[in-house]
Amino acid sequence: MAQKVSKRKKVQYRIRKKVQGTPSKPRLAVFKSNKSIYCQLIDDKAGKTIASASSKDASGPGLDQAKEVGKLIAGKASGMNIERVVFDRAGFVYHGRIKALADAAREAGLKF
Repeated sequence: MAQKVSKRKKVQYRIRKKVQGTPSKPRLAVFKSNKSIYCQLIDDKAGKTIASASSKDASGPGLDQAKEVGKLIAGKASGMNIERVVFDRAGFVYHGRIKALADAAREAGLKF
């Protein structure tokens, strides 16, 4: 198990070297655990979280939760006049719940 986590961390560091959030185009950072999925809009210049959403705010099973979280974060972003973001998948494979969250955020109006 430790090998799987360390491999993801290596990929995460490689991604973070390239991906930076700004006030006009924040970073949409995603984290998933076995039970939940979380996302944040982060301004890396100021080191601040602008908005966040999690599956604790959503209902339903895995993929449905991820889709709802994507819609929630897109709604919060549009309320702050943010329409473009940089997607940070944090070393997770772009598949399953991560992809469902990203697709739902795109459908709700975020561009990345």
